Amino acid sequence: QVQLTESGGRLVQAGDSLRLSCVASGRDFSRTSMGWFRRAPGKEREFVARATWRGELSWEVDYANSVKGRFTVSRDSDKNAVYLQMNSLKPEDTAVYYCAATRDTTWSYWGQGTQVTVSS
Repeated sequence: QVQLTESGGRLVQAGDSLRLSCVASGRDFSRTSMGWFRRAPGKEREFVARATWRGELSWEVDYANSVKGRFTVSRDSDKNAVYLQMNSLKPEDTAVYYCAATRDTTWSYWGQGTQVTVSS
């Protein structure tokens, strides 16, 4: 059984930093994409960031325009994990953040989500 477990979400103030973690079990995702999505209150779920394996010690990363320059996604293959370092947080970053992983090229596996709330 595949499980993705997120952690690290909490209430912070605008301008603060936060690091989200996601550890996967039940399947090896080291050679696929892992990433982050979020759903803000009253909005659709949206892509935030991803890191895709491109060979030994090489990852291709991609970000939503709204988080470029503030968020950094990283992977740890040994731990089957993905992380999201979020800096200069804004109130509009408030959302439930979901970890996801692909099977082939489809986002097929999802975590339960972790709440990030940024107060102004």
